[in-house]
Amino acid sequence: MRALVVADYRTKYHDPIRFDAGEIVHLGERDHEWPAYVWTRLADDRAGWAPCDLLRPLDAERAETLASYDARELDVSVGQSLRLHDELGGWWWAQREDGAQGWVPARHLQVIQGDAS
Repeated sequence: MRALVVADYRTKYHDPIRFDAGEIVHLGERDHEWPAYVWTRLADDRAGWAPCDLLRPLDAERAETLASYDARELDVSVGQSLRLHDELGGWWWAQREDGAQGWVPARHLQVIQGDAS
């Protein structure tokens, strides 16, 4: 599937978190703009937003990660064509023509219907 970028997006977090399935993380506040995400602190004290769908709460402050996740975002500009891979919480994992990959907000994209590539 492909999409056309309809609004510029620039990465806000230049040191994104990454985790693998089975890790224990500490939970913070839910994101008001993106309610499918929660502030997550890893064992090495790095922190960032993670999708709630990939976390199994253990108690009010901790969760187990259910899958690997990379919070890397992708800078995009109006008019670029992207290959879309996975959608999660209002964001698409996308790939630019130069091969760079990362998350882009769905509201910045227009999905090209009928493109199965």
